[in-house]
Amino acid sequence: QVQLVESGGGLVQPGGSLRLSCAASGFTLDYYAIGWFRQAPGKEREGVSCISNSGGSTYYADSVKGRFTISRDNAKNTVYLQMNSLKPEDTAVYYCAKRSINWCGSRAEAVGAYDYWGQGTQVTVSS
Repeated sequence: QVQLVESGGGLVQPGGSLRLSCAASGFTLDYYAIGWFRQAPGKEREGVSCISNSGGSTYYADSVKGRFTISRDNAKNTVYLQMNSLKPEDTAVYYCAKRSINWCGSRAEAVGAYDYWGQGTQVTVSS
């Protein structure tokens, strides 16, 4: 069955960095775009980034543009989210999710555009 498992979260000081990983199994990662979302307490889940199946096309929310970088290694069945210059407002549970198509498209940030989700990893940015 399709599984997505996030890891790499933790506690980091403002200005610090973390790299999240999303390990995929049960499907051929090469065929699908993958997105990262986050959800802070009391807020709706929001799209952070997306990468096409080949890695040639990416999407970033304005709030993370220039600070976060999404990448993928299809040979390792893993998608990454490098997060730099972290801010307290980046604190959230981060989720990776699989699209049913190979590109991010116009709905890259839409929760409903993704068909499978991981369980999430907590990122806390605090001094």
